[in-house]
Amino acid sequence: MPYEFLTEEWMTEAKRLRDEAGPPENPPAHTIRMNQVITGAPFNDGAEIRAYMDTSEGEVNLDLGELENPDLTVTVDYDTAKAIFVEQNAQAGMQAFMAGKIKVQGDMTKMMAMQQTPPDPAALALAEKIKEMTV
Repeated sequence: MPYEFLTEEWMTEAKRLRDEAGPPENPPAHTIRMNQVITGAPFNDGAEIRAYMDTSEGEVNLDLGELENPDLTVTVDYDTAKAIFVEQNAQAGMQAFMAGKIKVQGDMTKMMAMQQTPPDPAALALAEKIKEMTV
């Protein structure tokens, strides 16, 4: 069943797929604690969605909510976030950043380092499953 990106149902299914895939063979190459503010989501009257990514425990942990004392906070519109996280379209992210559609507060070098790391094959396989379950 397809789920709308970043809804609670989508997040629950994404976590289930991650748990089903098991722990990664290799921990993430970089430690990052990043809050994300996603604007313009079509399913909640355009209210901001707060989410985070935390790799400090050796896995990529994505969830709704916010981290205390993040390394950085990224504000991005819903369509761009979906292109980056679901479609794995780095070019869309770069174009949005250059156009000023992505705002970064905090240690931008952590985000840049993460983008320079080649993706893990297991992470790519998981990303493909998440893409298939997303509307």
